[in-house]
Amino acid sequence: MTGITVQSVTVLGAGSWGTTFAKVLADAGRDVTMWARRAEVAAEIRDEHTNSGYLPGVTLPGRLTATADPEEALSGADAVVLAVPSQSLRANLTGWRGLLPRDAILVSLAKGVELGTLKRMSEVISEIAEVPANEVVVVSGPNLAREIAQQQPAGAVLACADHDRAVAIQQASFNGYFRPYTNTDVVGCELGGACKNVIALSCGMAAGLGFGANTMATLITRGLAETARLGAKLGADPLTFAGLAGVGDLVATCASPLSRNRTFGERIGRGETPQQAQAAVGGQVAEGVMSCQSIRELARGVGVDMPITDAMFRVCHEGMDPARVGAELLGRQQKHEWS
Repeated sequence: MTGITVQSVTVLGAGSWGTTFAKVLADAGRDVTMWARRAEVAAEIRDEHTNSGYLPGVTLPGRLTATADPEEALSGADAVVLAVPSQSLRANLTGWRGLLPRDAILVSLAKGVELGTLKRMSEVISEIAEVPANEVVVVSGPNLAREIAQQQPAGAVLACADHDRAVAIQQASFNGYFRPYTNTDVVGCELGGACKNVIALSCGMAAGLGFGANTMATLITRGLAETARLGAKLGADPLTFAGLAGVGDLVATCASPLSRNRTFGERIGRGETPQQAQAAVGGQVAEGVMSCQSIRELARGVGVDMPITDAMFRVCHEGMDPARVGAELLGRQQKHEWS
């Protein structure tokens, strides 16, 4: 793959992050075709250069087009970006498998761990698309869609065991406001991206309960510690969690009101029901709600203690009161910071 040029890119999924990443690629000079599930969304992107349902007020580049026909979208693509929620990735990709262009680089934007199989997104893609896992490129980092769509400066990590593939996507997405770095630690980048959504739920709940910066900093730091423990057990590079895919993504998602996971958690902390909280994020998926279950199971299976993740599972899936869970976290057995 050395020296490969990625010019034609297909983005499968027209949500906020998929649309934003398509814009990033088009602004970097690529020819981008998006697939949207709803024909009216595809028509708006193609004809009006907007996606008002997900990125209101943002004008999309002229070299970005869209269709509701996956076969049309995938024709001739050098790279295929999968931009659907983590828990629906398997079903969607199964339907697209026979249409994927041979030798196209597969890129994952999803951040999560699959329920049931406990597989990371690159593993799901590898299984369904029948490609080696080391050929899937994973995008991670502090990637709040609206800020990037507004062309505010941001960094990202493109992780792939085959470094040449990561470099090809790096060259295809680098522009004046988006600076991607490469990494070969796919495990660490994917775990950082999945776990930060769960920690953001806890930070949102803390804010909803009226707690301030000290509480937030404690949750972020201890959340990073439990993420790193899981990563170490599964073979990740510890340095990854000190970078954009670790602490960078964690801080952005936990601190910003643009984060769906933080917003969802804050609503729960204020006493709203999960249904009310879901409505507050515009019906979009708060990945941490489902990921706290799969990450909890993954951690338990390898003997890793993740108390914040466990607490979020009990709040989101067992109906436990956030204030009570917070008290239990504070009352845990005292220990050395790094034990």
